[in-house]
Amino acid sequence: MQHNILASIRSTKITDGCKATQVYALNSSVGADSPINAGGGESIGDKFFHHLLDRSKQSGRIKPVGTKTATRDVVLESLLPYGLPLSELLEPSIEPYLKPIDLVETLAGVHRRIVSSGEDGKFEAFLEQCSVFRGFPDAKLFRRSLRLARQHAVDVHSKVVMASWLRYERREDEFDGSSAMDCCGRNLECPKASLITGYDPESGFGHCSCFQKDNVIVDNDDVDGGGKIECSTSYGNEDDRSGSGDGGYHDISFCIGDSDIRCNRYSMASLSRPFMAMLYGGFVESRREKINFSLNGVSVDVMMAVEVFSRTKRLSLFANNVVVEMLSFANRFCCEEMKSACDAHLASLVFDMDDALLLIEYGLEETAHLLVAACLQVFLRELPSSMHSLSVSKLFCSVEGRDRLALVGHVSFSLYCFLSQVAMEEDMKSNTTVMLLERLGECAASGWQKQFAYHQLGVVMLERKEYKDAQQWFEAAVKEGHIYSSVGVARAKYKRGHTYSAYKMINSLISDHKPVGWMYQERALYCIGKEKTIDLVSATELDPTLSYPYKHRAVFLVEESKIEAAISEINKIIGFKISTDCLELRAWFLIAMKDYEGALRDVRAILTLDPNYKMFYGKMQGDRLVELLRPVAQQWNQADCWMQLYDNWSSVDDIGSLAVVHQMLENNPGKSILRFRQSLLLLRLNCQKVAMRSLRLARNHSSSTHERLIYEGWILYDTGHREEAIAKADESISIQRSFEAFFLKAYALADSCLDSESSKNVIDLLEEALRCPSDGLRKGQALNNLGSIYVDCEKLDLAADCYKHALNIKHTRAHQGLARVYHLQNQPKAAYDEMTKLIEKAKNNASAYEKRSEYCDRDMAKGDLSLATQLDPLRTYPYRYRAAVLMDDRKEADAIAELSRAINFKPELQLLHLRAAFYDSMGDFVSTVRDCEAALCLDPSHAEMLELCNKAREQVTDVK
Repeated sequence: MQHNILASIRSTKITDGCKATQVYALNSSVGADSPINAGGGESIGDKFFHHLLDRSKQSGRIKPVGTKTATRDVVLESLLPYGLPLSELLEPSIEPYLKPIDLVETLAGVHRRIVSSGEDGKFEAFLEQCSVFRGFPDAKLFRRSLRLARQHAVDVHSKVVMASWLRYERREDEFDGSSAMDCCGRNLECPKASLITGYDPESGFGHCSCFQKDNVIVDNDDVDGGGKIECSTSYGNEDDRSGSGDGGYHDISFCIGDSDIRCNRYSMASLSRPFMAMLYGGFVESRREKINFSLNGVSVDVMMAVEVFSRTKRLSLFANNVVVEMLSFANRFCCEEMKSACDAHLASLVFDMDDALLLIEYGLEETAHLLVAACLQVFLRELPSSMHSLSVSKLFCSVEGRDRLALVGHVSFSLYCFLSQVAMEEDMKSNTTVMLLERLGECAASGWQKQFAYHQLGVVMLERKEYKDAQQWFEAAVKEGHIYSSVGVARAKYKRGHTYSAYKMINSLISDHKPVGWMYQERALYCIGKEKTIDLVSATELDPTLSYPYKHRAVFLVEESKIEAAISEINKIIGFKISTDCLELRAWFLIAMKDYEGALRDVRAILTLDPNYKMFYGKMQGDRLVELLRPVAQQWNQADCWMQLYDNWSSVDDIGSLAVVHQMLENNPGKSILRFRQSLLLLRLNCQKVAMRSLRLARNHSSSTHERLIYEGWILYDTGHREEAIAKADESISIQRSFEAFFLKAYALADSCLDSESSKNVIDLLEEALRCPSDGLRKGQALNNLGSIYVDCEKLDLAADCYKHALNIKHTRAHQGLARVYHLQNQPKAAYDEMTKLIEKAKNNASAYEKRSEYCDRDMAKGDLSLATQLDPLRTYPYRYRAAVLMDDRKEADAIAELSRAINFKPELQLLHLRAAFYDSMGDFVSTVRDCEAALCLDPSHAEMLELCNKAREQVTDVK
């Protein structure tokens, strides 16, 4: 059994992203009849780059335009006006999310609550799952939980909040020409579908009816709904105005001033119990044909409209301002049916901020649930800009506003959870953020909700340097059971001068609980010397993803004048986890070493991730540092940039490629193809949110319809809408056949289990893409993907040809595909050598070491996987392999420990699955169930995990 586990782990595919960065490339050596060249020809740009390549071959290197001038001798102090970083100023950040000590048990518990909850409880359970996934690096998990929470929303309020939250995560507001109320075509985010009452989880992921010609969202009314709010008092036709229309006998009149409104007694009595009592009860009005209504503050127009509604139950005949007054009338006289109709009618008229600001007060005063929901929906879908409105801000932030919303059923933990997230992303220190978090705390009911709200309040107060309040909020979170908030308590004490108290608190935490990396990281802050060094080493061993230990060690080395060693230390984490703070430190060190080109590269990469980033303790804008570094660094023109990008791509230098693209965008900010390539690089670096921003900018700057459709297709694909992405690709192809449109469609189709027919379709699409004009390296990516499909179809010779052609145009990652072909052809030595070539060429080569381990004996594999873990501890295959080897050697405890080491900082599905299988083979069925449930929280549709979990549950039941 153990050998089968090892074999299955070895067979795991490790492939590079198919959407890889594209750059202008040099001519390939493939034949003229190949689909690579067919129909594409050679552009002037291609010939120019070929000429540059010839020059580079003659000179050994392309020299950049411009020469180093006397500015290279600029005094170092002008580039480091604030000196070098100091270790005493460094502090680890406190994450503003739920951070359980035993994450696996927490995930398992959430899954159990989701499965066992009824209709009302599922929404809350998925909301809890959202709060747990907020702290995960994979944003897709959080978005999936949001979608599931929206799917299981039981009321209009919850639907509005979750649909708006989903839209906020997609940030469609950055599209040129789009509106906050635009619909993406699915019920989950549709603004109209959110206003439909009732629980219908099955329709959540279906297409909405927004674009159907005769769609009617509100059943109570035949509302046109296409116009803006009017102020006319005219309505209906003359028959209705005179009371001679449909409705039968008119046997009563309501007198208002000099006007008599003829009505049907029974129809009016049916409006409400008060009218029924007045017209058929023991009151004097029940015996009169004329009733004086002059003193009730009702206008003639409104009374006439009420009479028509009493007979027709329709509102489409009336002007909108009359409907507003009818709503007030319905409230005064308890006309529930009419109130519901007016509420729905007015809700259907809310399209933008002007409408919402005008009608929200009416809705709140008249407790019109749907109208307020429609107004709230606009405010939420316009975030964050809507919070700049004083009335909106007051409504959400103040206690009075919360109370008014509560009266109409529109206050919830989910609402303030969403609002506080937006506020914290905008400005964590603002008063708005504090007030929203206070409202969040007031809405918190369950334990996890209180933990979440109180912890976030503590984080914000700490940022505002209000340490006493921060300590109190963190202590409240700890009291509710959030142990991680103890870090906040200790930090607040430290800031107030109680260092020893902070040290004792964290020391006690380590003694009382199973130690995790952040505990040692925090304790290191409160000690010095050797003890500090040991704690930082322990923190890295337990959780290598924590950046503070690397940063502190690097800055400490700088303080000892060991700058090269400092750069090596900070490179360890940059190699697998890119972040602005670590890149800033490296740029700082490189300036000190007078490596201005390297420093400029890192600053440009920082500005790609955060265009507003401030360097040197937040005292200098990043753009300003670029201006200072540019004169003392090598100067590149646009052609040099293309060649530099080509070199960086070939050497798998993604950060260097980001920097080159940033420089090119300085000269041509509206170039959509550059934004697109920037997004592809960012996706490779796991910077998904920033990548989506670049992709949206590419879409906004697209110069043609077919190009815009391609970018929209990628946005849809990356946000989980595969079918819509394929539709966009088809639409683009119908306008103009292009490489990118065919590539998009092929990529989206390949993202599923391919049968022989589907594989043939993908192959045809990729061949069509290769016949279209494109740059060489982009074609290299298509060839690499085509080779992968051929391998899956067992057409190894064709696959090898594709990979070799890709290598001829410098697509370095094709070495990995070619090695796979050699392996399947029983040529292990050739496969090993091919991966060695990739290792030698690639700047980021952890994946290459990992893959090469599959093509050598066990001892050599251990060495390669050890290097892979050292270079990138987030890669899980090495842990799984080592655990399988230990299991083969019957070292069960060691195998579990190896997997647990990775699970403690990365609870990944395959790791949990393997550990659950190990526990199952050892007869520890309780642990098996726990790991299975945690894994199912990550992927509830995993068939093998479901089977193993059910089997283990049966065993647990039998034991009991």
